[in-house]
Amino acid sequence: MSAAKRIVRGWDVTSISRSGAPRWEAVTSSATPPSWSHKVTWERGDILRPATYAPFLKGADFVVHTMGILLEADYKGVLRGQESPISGLRKAFTTVPQPGNPLQRRVNESDDIRPPETREQLTYENMNRDSAIMLAKEAAQENASAFVYISAAGGAPVLPTRYISTKREAESTIASEFPHMRNIFFRPPFLYDSSRPITMPMAAMTGVGAVFNGVTGGIFGNLMGAAGVKPLKVDVVAAAVVQALNDEAVKGPVEVPEIEQLANKAWRSTMP
Repeated sequence: MSAAKRIVRGWDVTSISRSGAPRWEAVTSSATPPSWSHKVTWERGDILRPATYAPFLKGADFVVHTMGILLEADYKGVLRGQESPISGLRKAFTTVPQPGNPLQRRVNESDDIRPPETREQLTYENMNRDSAIMLAKEAAQENASAFVYISAAGGAPVLPTRYISTKREAESTIASEFPHMRNIFFRPPFLYDSSRPITMPMAAMTGVGAVFNGVTGGIFGNLMGAAGVKPLKVDVVAAAVVQALNDEAVKGPVEVPEIEQLANKAWRSTMP
């Protein structure tokens, strides 16, 4: 997630994550931080514990939520070797407790937003829905003028329906509970970037699905979901988010065509 304050020459950007500053060798070709990284303030915070990040939102004009998961798993068990990755992934397709969102449960800023019954597991509810709702709540309390939630264009045949339903629930709750904040819900397709090699072949497969969807006239669009939409590079969506934040007319759901249009506007604005 990130927070930004408008200043005379550009934006003052703060990135908040569990690690703070990234391990650059894991996301770039060098362990040396890129030049632009020195213009960002890197802070540590836990998206599941609002008290750890709330202080960094003070004075922020814009707040962006970028967290989410594709599949659920007992991540602690997998990391400790107590559970195989296959067993962990299988949990994504089994019935799990589905408690109400944190506003319904009256979760406080000092609480862990995960209910006791799913405390050891990352679920669609606590990652895709509840973390966004609580961040929006904190942003609204700090009078942020705009909040961006990176949602998704749709589900996919290989994903449980709760993947996309929890994202839509987050959009609906944020829009209804914090109407005085300009809420923007980006709905990108599958995202890829060379810094994450695993995303490249997955993007290629999604691209094939998009071609198939186009050739068949989109008749399988509802079935394929995001798997039938052309993938986008992460940088394209990032540029579109910046452009959207800078345009007060942009609010509500932002679908793939508009994402590309906003990215093009952002690119043209940098031309001499």
